[in-house]
Amino acid sequence: MPPEPQDRAADPPEGTADASGSPAANPYAHSYPHGRFTVVEVSGELDMATVGSLAEHLRAAAERPVPDVLVDLRGVAFFDGSGLRALCRAESGARERGGRLRIVCDRPRIHRLLGAAGLLGRFPPLADLPPASDPERGSQRGPKHGSGT
Repeated sequence: MPPEPQDRAADPPEGTADASGSPAANPYAHSYPHGRFTVVEVSGELDMATVGSLAEHLRAAAERPVPDVLVDLRGVAFFDGSGLRALCRAESGARERGGRLRIVCDRPRIHRLLGAAGLLGRFPPLADLPPASDPERGSQRGPKHGSGT
């Protein structure tokens, strides 16, 4: 007997992982592969009300085997201590798995926030995304994706 329409599994709640295990894109963050990196691109205002949307992407990226995560903050208009906490947690998780988490940021305000928090040494900002083929040099910008890949 075929299943009735009401027997169909409910769609996952918005903001949960897709079939590949990647978090769904949301207004504040989306993730995509860039060579050996996982880029978490952040936009808008990042504060206590929105940091959960970023944290979901950071956790997923940092939990991969030997993660190499780039957090692109160039589209961020506002960033507070809750965002710093999320970065520190994800960076610790990546390091525990033998990987790393770095930020890409050209905004002086965020540089000052990192400096005031004593985190510039932990997160020395890259000015741009490294090319996918050479993780230590270059300045290629990754593609904008509308999906949560």
